[in-house]
Amino acid sequence: MAGTLLTLLVIVAIVAGAVWLMRRHNAEKANELEDAKADARRWVERLGGQVLALTGTDEPSKQAIADAAERYNAAGSQMEQARTVAQARGVTETAYEGLYYVRAARTAMGLDPGPELPPLPGQARAGEVTEDREVEVEGRSYGASPVPSDRNNHYYPGGTVAGRPVPRGWYSEPWWKPALVAGAWGIGSALLFSSLFSGMSGVGDAAYADGFSDGMAADGMGGDMGGDMGGDMGGGDWGGFGGDNDWGGGFGDLF
Repeated sequence: MAGTLLTLLVIVAIVAGAVWLMRRHNAEKANELEDAKADARRWVERLGGQVLALTGTDEPSKQAIADAAERYNAAGSQMEQARTVAQARGVTETAYEGLYYVRAARTAMGLDPGPELPPLPGQARAGEVTEDREVEVEGRSYGASPVPSDRNNHYYPGGTVAGRPVPRGWYSEPWWKPALVAGAWGIGSALLFSSLFSGMSGVGDAAYADGFSDGMAADGMGGDMGGDMGGDMGGGDWGGFGGDNDWGGGFGDLF
């Protein structure tokens, strides 16, 4: 009888301990989520304040502010749907990307861009546009430049789009956006990469070899067609940058 009672007490203690650990774990996860969401709200509010405070004075700054506003709206939508820490951090990343467009707009208007921002995922690997380029690909003209102009008025902060590095710089049109939405590049995209960036000093050799040259081979073999079909049919996570890096906190007031 005593042995049975002892056994029951041990079982009760184990169950109680398991319940306590589970509740503690859930509480910690809830606190972590709330912290991540609070940090995301701070970045979204900061981006919103900058978007509302700026008025473009030329085409490049107007376009950059419009892109920043788009990221602000996207971050707000993501915030409403954030249910996990990773999703909350995705909101931060989206807002953070918007601040790069704000910085570009301020630069285009001759204003102080503010403190340097920490690098975005894939930005260092992608490199940057260091010289003016004007090329024609499949009957269409494309431009790239390290500085804004009426011709090159679309800014990209640099990073990886659908597996390929796109250098930071100003472009005549946002030719990367279809791949950003669809998750895959179209046929012939490698020819555009090659024409725009081949031999450019700011684009790292490793990035070009891994991202552009491999893509050229894939395009030639119909790889991009398969990628487009797989991306469109298979779905996937297209929100933000898709990374899990926590950029919140520790950077101080940017503007």
